[in-house]
Amino acid sequence: MEDKDGKIVRLIKHGRKGLIHALFSRLGLVILLLVLQVLFLLGVFKWFEGLLPHIWGATVLMMAGVVIYLLNSRIDPSAKMTWLIIILLMPVFGALLFWYTQSEVGHRALKMRMDHLLRQTKEVIPQSEPVMERFSEATPGAAALAKYISRTGCYPVYENTEVTYFPLGEYKFEEMLRQLEKAQKYIFLEYFIVDEGVMWGRVLDVLKRKAKEGVDVRVMYDGTCEFSLLPRDYPKRLKKLGIKCKVFAPLTPFVSTYYNYRDHRKIMVIDGHTAFNGGVNLADEYINEFEKHGHWKDTAVMLRGDAAKSFTLMFLQMWNITEREPVFDPFLEEDLSAAPVGGFVMPYGDCPLDGERVGERVYLDMLNRAQSYVHIMSPYLILDAEMENALRYAAERGVEVSLILPGIPDKKIPYALAKTHYSALLDAGVHIYEYMPGFVHAKVFVADGKEAVVGTINLDYRSLYHHFECATYMNGVGCIPEMEDDYKKTRDQCRSVVKSTIWEGHRGLRVVGAVLKAVAPLL
Repeated sequence: MEDKDGKIVRLIKHGRKGLIHALFSRLGLVILLLVLQVLFLLGVFKWFEGLLPHIWGATVLMMAGVVIYLLNSRIDPSAKMTWLIIILLMPVFGALLFWYTQSEVGHRALKMRMDHLLRQTKEVIPQSEPVMERFSEATPGAAALAKYISRTGCYPVYENTEVTYFPLGEYKFEEMLRQLEKAQKYIFLEYFIVDEGVMWGRVLDVLKRKAKEGVDVRVMYDGTCEFSLLPRDYPKRLKKLGIKCKVFAPLTPFVSTYYNYRDHRKIMVIDGHTAFNGGVNLADEYINEFEKHGHWKDTAVMLRGDAAKSFTLMFLQMWNITEREPVFDPFLEEDLSAAPVGGFVMPYGDCPLDGERVGERVYLDMLNRAQSYVHIMSPYLILDAEMENALRYAAERGVEVSLILPGIPDKKIPYALAKTHYSALLDAGVHIYEYMPGFVHAKVFVADGKEAVVGTINLDYRSLYHHFECATYMNGVGCIPEMEDDYKKTRDQCRSVVKSTIWEGHRGLRVVGAVLKAVAPLL
C-alpha cells in the first residue's frame, strides 16, 4: 500500500506491529518456547545445585577446573573477572552457565560458515602494491594498522575514492534517495534496524520501482527486528515486490548462544561504485522525523569510487551465509575507472567469531599514535580495561582526548554504566561532554586532523566483542576537516562534565551502575 503522495510504501497495516502483536503472533509462540526452555535449563541448573551437599568434593574440583581454564583462556580480562565472581558466588550454576556459553551451542555452524567464506574471499580484491607503497611512505604507522586489518579479511587500502560526510541522518537520507534513483544493475542493503515509516517507505518506493526495471535488489536486516518492528513474514511481502530479502539470525524456538551475535552493520551499495556506511538505520528517529530521545545526532559517509567495492564484498559475505553456492565474482570484477581523488580509504569489517577484536584495535591504534588530539562521538561507553587505559594514557601524555556522549539516554542501564567510567577518565585529563539536545548515535573517531573512522562500532562490549560490525577508515581524505568542524559544532551544544556533575540529575542510577559494572561484559 502507498500513502496519498504515492511515495511512502507500507507493507504493514496500522496497528499490526509492536510488542503486543508480536506476542500474539507466530513470533509469540517462538518466544514462549524460548522462555520454557530457559526455565527448564534453570531447573536443571537448580537441580544440580540441590545436589551440592552430596557432591561438594566434585564441585570444588569442577570450580577449580573452570577457574584454571579461565585464567589460561584468551577471554578479555574484564570478562574473566566477571565469570570468576559468578562462579565464586554460584559454584555449580556459574560453572554450568560458563560451560554453556563457551560451548558454542547453536553458533558453531555459523562460525564454520563464516570462516569458510572469509578464507574463500581472502584475496578476491587484490591490494594494489603501488597504493600500499604510497600509503606506507605517507603514514608508516597507519600502514602498519592496515597490514594488521588485512590479516583478518579482504580489506585493501584504496585511493581514488571520493568521500562525502553527512553530519546528520537526514542529510544522508536525501543523498541516498538521489543515488538509489541512479541504480542500473544492483542495490544491496544490510541494516541492523528496518522500521516502517517515512524513511523506509520512501526508500521502499524506489526499491520497488527499481526491481520492476530489472535491478537486482537485495535487503538484509537483523532478526531482532522481528521482535517488535516487523512481522515474521516481511521477507515474503518484499518478495512480492520483486525484492530479495533475508533475515540474519531470526528468532527460532531453540535456546542458543547464537542469538548473542547480531548483525549491527549498516551498508548500502549501488552498482558497486557507491556505498553508504555509518550509524544511520532505516527508521524515522534516525532522520528526526519524530523525536524519540530528543534530537538524534548521527553521522554517515558516502563512498564513490574504488573503495565501495569492499562494502559490496562485505554484503555478499553475509548474504551468502545461507547460500550453498556463493556468488561473488560478477559483482567484484568490474573496473570502476574512478577519477583520481586524494587520500586513502579502507573499509573494514569486524566478525565476532574469529577471535580478532578489529574494531577495538583500530580505535586503540589511533589513540596510541595520536600526537595532538582524538575527538570521539559514541552513544555508549562500556569499556574493558584495555580501552579505558588507552584513553587515559593518551590524555596523560598530552593528547587532547575528548568524548561526546548522549545527554538524553536511550537506555538507562548503559547510561549508568557509562558514568562509572567518567571519574577515572576525568582524573587522567580526558574531556567528557554530554549532548544536551538529545541522543548521540554517531560512531566517530577523528585524530590529528589527518585520520578518521566513521562506522557502526560503539565503545561498548556488544559492539567490540559480540556484533558483526563495519566502518570506514580514512587518511588524508578531503572531508576530515568537515568532520572536525562538525565535532566542534556539536561540542558547542554540550555540557562539559566535571566530577561534581557526573551523577547530577541521575543520582538514583549511581547504585545501578556500581552493581551492574561487575557483570557489564555479559550485558
